Amino acid sequence: MLLTRNNVAVRREDVPAVSPDDLKKTCVEACSGGARIAAMLALPRNHQEGGQEILVVLADDSRGSLGLLRARLTKGSRYPALSAELPEAQAFERELYEEHGIYPEGHPWLKPLRRHSDLEKPDGSPYPFFRVEGPGVHEVAVGPVHAGIIEPGHFRFQCHGETVLHLEIQLGYQHRGAEALLLRSAPARGLVVAESVAGDTAIGHAFAYCMALEALAKVETPLSAQAVRGIALELERVSNHAGDLGGLCNDIGYLPGASWFGRLRGEFLNLLLEISGNRFGRGLLRLGGVRFGITAEQHQDFLARLVGAERDLKDTAELTFNAPSVGSRFEETGVVTRDMAQDLGLVGPTARASGCDRDARRDHPFGVFRFAHIPVALVESGDVMARALVRWLEIQRSITFLKEQIAELPEAKDLSIANMPALQPDCLAVSLVEGWRGEIAHVAVTGAGGRLAGYKIVDPSFHNWLGLAMAVRGNRISDFPLCNKSFNLSYAGHDL
Repeated sequence: MLLTRNNVAVRREDVPAVSPDDLKKTCVEACSGGARIAAMLALPRNHQEGGQEILVVLADDSRGSLGLLRARLTKGSRYPALSAELPEAQAFERELYEEHGIYPEGHPWLKPLRRHSDLEKPDGSPYPFFRVEGPGVHEVAVGPVHAGIIEPGHFRFQCHGETVLHLEIQLGYQHRGAEALLLRSAPARGLVVAESVAGDTAIGHAFAYCMALEALAKVETPLSAQAVRGIALELERVSNHAGDLGGLCNDIGYLPGASWFGRLRGEFLNLLLEISGNRFGRGLLRLGGVRFGITAEQHQDFLARLVGAERDLKDTAELTFNAPSVGSRFEETGVVTRDMAQDLGLVGPTARASGCDRDARRDHPFGVFRFAHIPVALVESGDVMARALVRWLEIQRSITFLKEQIAELPEAKDLSIANMPALQPDCLAVSLVEGWRGEIAHVAVTGAGGRLAGYKIVDPSFHNWLGLAMAVRGNRISDFPLCNKSFNLSYAGHDL
């Protein structure tokens, strides 16, 4: 296994190639020692060697390192499945089979993730929805079309009375072929695609895309640009966390919290608008830096608006978390234990709410986070209340970071390198960014000519959807909207 760091390009030939059996053995040993699977993908075919290869990216958070390992498949594109011993690999392996025909032998449930027309087993028989049989057990189907403006997804509940015994989530209605589109796009056009992977995470995915290509081009962005990128990422985090707290309040009919948190979300979106001209930060990042900075004249106004929003957030949060009606609905609802979160490879606030101490800003620092550190927010109970509290803690710590960075921000100049060099041939780079939902991973692979030959995106929702399915077990079906909002996962980010 080749050990490397976040946002560092390595030659493809330097990544050790092992047999499929050794791949499973190495991954199981690494994960038993504290690592986790950050990405798993099929590498573009190497015409010199032929055959299919799998690349596994293992993140060791305690050591701040990434392990790279590839396996050459020689037995009809088959290999021993990791999922039986590493449940966190289940979605990656389903994707490999669905997209590339790579068959993980021993996988417990190879139902496709996205392509509904391919819903059949390897023997050709159809893949049904999982059913629970027994007296009094009934099925409830929700979606894929929902009320309101949320994205499409199908939820199939197996219930006994009001109690949820099992939930199966079928996604794929937002599959747009984003990864393939990136390979057909010029780098600058690819940045627009990256911003559109998940509309509420435009900064996070653009950040990861820029880092991956900058690593392949061996360029370092100016420090002022790194600071602006970090500010934008934390504004995106705070705005979405505030919106989520408002959504949670709305789902239980606590209207003061719903109204005020919703209003305050707009304060941070408007600050992004001030920087970039877009409330979601689209167009702010560019390869090699950023397009816009924060002028000296804007500093005091930004700080004043942050202080005012922080004051109102504290008042609203105190009112909300002290309300008995909020505690009675949030506490002990939708529990995900620490062991379950670790087994499923959950990331972001969802993992930290279950006591999993992982955050790419600290564990795999990038950009300005190599120099400015934000304390990790941890809660142990793993319920809706824990996921709400983690968001509130992260809001406070991100605002502190924002005030410090804006106060010390240098004059808005030297925001980008002049020219982006060509990408190195036959190399790959992994970039990890801690988005507001959790870890975003982009893996870029170049061919012999230096053009992108392969690209893999792992949105945090890809890790976390199964966590939602497990969280609702044993809860009332009427609590599902609350559990769902406490995760607030992206359909489009999963479906790509």
